[in-house]
Amino acid sequence: MPKRLTYAQAGVNITEANNFVKDIGSLVKSTKRSEVLNNIGGFGGCFALSNKYKNPVLVSSTDGVGTKIKIAMIANKHDTVGIDLVAMNVNDILAMGAEPLFFLDYISIGKVNRKKLVDIVKGIAVGCRESGCALIGGETAEMPAIYKKDEYDLAGFCVGIIEKNKIITGAQIKPTNVLIGIASSGLHSNGFSMVHKVFSEKEIKIRYKQLLTPTKIYVKPVLSLLKKVKVNGIAHITGGAFYEKLMKIFPKNCRVDIAKGSWNIPEIFKIIAEKGNVEDKEMFRTFNMGIGLVLVVDKKNVSKTLAHLKANKLESKVIGQAAKSEKNKARLNFI
Repeated sequence: MPKRLTYAQAGVNITEANNFVKDIGSLVKSTKRSEVLNNIGGFGGCFALSNKYKNPVLVSSTDGVGTKIKIAMIANKHDTVGIDLVAMNVNDILAMGAEPLFFLDYISIGKVNRKKLVDIVKGIAVGCRESGCALIGGETAEMPAIYKKDEYDLAGFCVGIIEKNKIITGAQIKPTNVLIGIASSGLHSNGFSMVHKVFSEKEIKIRYKQLLTPTKIYVKPVLSLLKKVKVNGIAHITGGAFYEKLMKIFPKNCRVDIAKGSWNIPEIFKIIAEKGNVEDKEMFRTFNMGIGLVLVVDKKNVSKTLAHLKANKLESKVIGQAAKSEKNKARLNFI
């Protein structure tokens, strides 16, 4: 009689995956909000909407960490990429003025490694606590046919809420508005395909701490700012950077003048540009160049905005000005 095949022999260990879910119970609880109605592990997560909103709109986002994960694999350090995962999502919905409510993760992996998975979720929990977002559920898929045993990928899903009449789209930006750039913590989670081209694996092992610095989460300081100051536009500087992500919020009648010398560009970007022989424009459309979030405000609100950000320990600078576009087409101009 032929030997009976088990799922574990096929490379999927359900028991180990179940044990991992038990391992992360306390991490999930550390992110819980009062609106969460059930514990993780069910077929779905339940979240009760507050009645403090008169005309609530749900805002959602999904994103990953990209090839920054390869840096974590090379360094065998997995406790920060979860922060990146949360940050990429919550900062995106923040750009519309929304408050993050809950977060779900999807981890696909070649072979369940409980320590590695717990480290990843530790980072996710840190990001959720920092943004006030509840980790309400997730999925871990062991897929040996797709990934090598030490490989994995991450995806995140965030839902937030905002009053309908307070949604920030950029439509209210005027040609006289001022751009305030908030410092990034480094590369954040974009441009790592170029990083892998520029640095050898040996160099990555030397620079891994710098390369794995997690994406800064701007949620709480900016949400508190929105209660004090009218912000006309917010851009999260990720893939596409200044040429794509910044310009997408500006109306057609605006030209954007960015003063390149108005902030200090972190050394890592200069090293990448030099080692890779990357031209300036390519750097500014691939990387955040030291600016993780841009706020667009009226001139009268500049001082108040800068003071609030400083009080919340965020480094910020006036980096540019909106002006009237002669051709009725939004365009970017570095000065």
